[in-house]
Amino acid sequence: MMTTEARTPADADADAVRDADGGDALASRSTAVGDDTAYAENDRLGGRIRRYARVGTGVGGLAARLAGERLLGLPMDRGRHAEDLRAALGGLKGPLMKAAQILSTIPDALPREYAEELAQLQADAPSMGWLFVKRRMATELGPDWRGRFGAFSREAAAAASLGQVHKAATHDGRPLACKLQYPDMSSAVEADLRQLKLIFGIYRRYDRAINPDQIHAELSARLREELDYGREGRQMRLYAHMLRDEPGVVVPDWLPELSTRRLLTMSWLDGQRLMSFQGADQAVRDHIAMNMFRAWYVPFYDYGVIHGDPHLGNYSVRPDDHRVNLLDFGCIRVFRPAFVKGVIDLYHALDRKDDELAVEAYRAWGFQTVDKPLLEVLNAWAGFLYRPLLQDKVQRIEEDGAGQAGRAVAGRVHAELKRLGGVTPPREFVLMDRAAIGLGSVFMHLKAEINWHRMFRDLIDDFDVDAMARRQDAALAVVDLERPAD
Repeated sequence: MMTTEARTPADADADAVRDADGGDALASRSTAVGDDTAYAENDRLGGRIRRYARVGTGVGGLAARLAGERLLGLPMDRGRHAEDLRAALGGLKGPLMKAAQILSTIPDALPREYAEELAQLQADAPSMGWLFVKRRMATELGPDWRGRFGAFSREAAAAASLGQVHKAATHDGRPLACKLQYPDMSSAVEADLRQLKLIFGIYRRYDRAINPDQIHAELSARLREELDYGREGRQMRLYAHMLRDEPGVVVPDWLPELSTRRLLTMSWLDGQRLMSFQGADQAVRDHIAMNMFRAWYVPFYDYGVIHGDPHLGNYSVRPDDHRVNLLDFGCIRVFRPAFVKGVIDLYHALDRKDDELAVEAYRAWGFQTVDKPLLEVLNAWAGFLYRPLLQDKVQRIEEDGAGQAGRAVAGRVHAELKRLGGVTPPREFVLMDRAAIGLGSVFMHLKAEINWHRMFRDLIDDFDVDAMARRQDAALAVVDLERPAD
C-alpha cells in the first residue's frame, strides 16, 4: 500500500521551525515592510526538487495504480484511491490542485467517487499551523502585526491552492478575511508549470489533435499573476466597479492598508456553499443561477473581462436573499474587444448559418487558418456549446443525458481534428472555455430551468465594440490595471 504526502498542521509547524532556523525561503527575506526583498520568493533548485518529489510520490504512484487496474486487471479500491488523490493534490497546493478542482466541477467528467473527494478541495485543503501563520504575518506586516487587528483567528477558515484564509476583525468589530500565501509558492508554481509542460509534451507525442503550447503559455501567465495579491486587490476593485449596478452580486471591499503582495485583506462575506441549495425550490435554484450568469457575463460583454476560475470555493450564496458572493479574484482575464465581438459574431453565424461570419469570428479569436474542413469541425463543437443560447425557450442548460452526448460530440471533434492534422487553440480562448465549462457545471448541479436565450440577448443586443473598448479602458484606469500584452 502506497503512502501520500498530505500536508498537516504539524508539517506546517515543522516547516516554520525550519524557517526560524534559517533553512528555508523565509530566511532569505528581509522583514522590513515595504522593502522589495521582503516579497522575493526564491525559485531555488531545492524548492523545485522537493516539489517534483511530492508530485512523483503522490500523483505518480496513484497513476501507476490506476494503470494497473486498467491494463493488468489488478483490483483497486476506487474510493480509497480517490481519498489518496485528494490528499496528494491538497498537499501540493498549486496548479495541479487547480486542475483537480476544475475536473471536480464537471458532472460525469470523473467517476462519482473521484468527483466527491476532489470536490472537497474547493475549500477544505489541508491548512498550515499557527506557528507558520505568525511567522508569515510578521514577514508581511511587521512584528507588531497583531496590534493592527481587533481579532485574528488562529485556525484557518478555508485553505486553497496558493494560500489560506483566516477570519479577523478591525478594532471597531468589522469582520475581515485575510488570505495569506503559503511560503515559497513561486518555486511551487514554476515547478508545477515545468511538470505540466513535460506532461503536455508527452501528450503531443501520441495525440496531435490539440497543440497545447498556447494553453500552457496562458495558464503560466495567469498563474504567475495570481501570486501577486496586490494585483488581485485591484482586480477586486475592478469587479466592484463593473458589477456596481447588479443587485444579485456582492463583491468584498479590499483593504490595501492591511495587504501586501503576499497578504490580501478584504471584508468578510457570510454565505453558504452552492451545493447546499441543490434541494431548494426550483425558483430559488433558478434565482441563484441567474445571479451567477450575471456575475460572470455582465463583466465580459460590457467590459471584456472574465473570471476564469468558477470553481465551487470561489463564491458562496447568501441564504436570506440568494445573492452570490464573489470571493476570489486571482484568475481574471482581460480580453481584446475584437475577441468579445468574435464570441457574439459566432453566435449570430450559427443562428443564421453564415459560414463567412463564422470564419471571421474564429479569426478574431486567434485561429490563424480556418478552411472549410476545419470550419465544419469547429462549428460542430460550437453548435453544441451555443445550443441553449440559440433556442428561445425555458430549459436546463443541458438536458438529461447531455453528459454522454457531450462526450460523443467531443470524441467526434477530437477524431476529426486529429485527421486534419490538429489545431492550436488561441491563448484567449483558454480561460473563456474554462469559465464556460465551469459555469455550465454550476447550472447543471442546480438543475436550473431558465430561458438562456433571452438572458443572453439582453446582454448582447445593443453591443457596440467601440463603446465596449471605451468602457474597458476607463474601468482599467480607475483601478490602475492594463490589458495583457499577450
